[in-house]
Amino acid sequence: MDAIAVRELSKRYATRDGSVAALEGISFGVGEGDFVAVVGPSGCGKTTLLKILAGLMPPSRGDARLRGTPINGPRRDIGVVFQAPVLFPWRTVLDNVLLPIDVQGLSRERHRAAALDLLALVGLEGFDRRYPWELSGGMQQRVALTRALVHDPAMLLMDEPFGALDAMTREQMNVELQRIWLERRKTIVFITHSIPEAVFLGDRVLVMSPRPGRILEDVRVELPHPRPLDVMNTPAFGEHVRAIRRRFAVAGRVDG
Repeated sequence: MDAIAVRELSKRYATRDGSVAALEGISFGVGEGDFVAVVGPSGCGKTTLLKILAGLMPPSRGDARLRGTPINGPRRDIGVVFQAPVLFPWRTVLDNVLLPIDVQGLSRERHRAAALDLLALVGLEGFDRRYPWELSGGMQQRVALTRALVHDPAMLLMDEPFGALDAMTREQMNVELQRIWLERRKTIVFITHSIPEAVFLGDRVLVMSPRPGRILEDVRVELPHPRPLDVMNTPAFGEHVRAIRRRFAVAGRVDG
């Protein structure tokens, strides 16, 4: 059984003139421990899909399930990382990481060691007493990633988490995320508008159409892990990127 099962998912938004379709007939599965990237042009419904998977928004039709259970609202076994890290400036790094523990009424003492281990895993050992304003953008996003993992979720959803970072930091974060995934083997759905980023990270890449978003193709990335940044210079990587680009009728609708 797939860890994530999405069946005939559609979403329509009410407008003054009627309604507009954001998603139409989305179906796919994600195996336990898989890393699936979702790529598509701006406005194709990628973030809408993630919000439905996170239980933050109901679909108009169809359903999404995590380990066989319908996703009907926010759940403790789902972690989410958004493009902005959304850290509380008055809380230390450790307190920001432990926020889901506080919200869920779980034992702080029991999860403190896990939080410190995760901070070390993302290269922030010794930063637990710092405040967000003392960190770079990349470091803040590492804190957000740690916060999403601290309660050991079954699924991790990431909505263009590195989109606001500079190119060099973004590449470093891609390498870090891959390393964490290989170590922890969480089931990850990663939203991006960058084709190279999707190919570098994903076992599979779901290619979405312009609105209303549909799955145009489910591309399996036949590149071994771990993937160094140099893999981007190989013919195999380039062919994956070109194949996905060819699926878009309008050039320039997604990042290169």
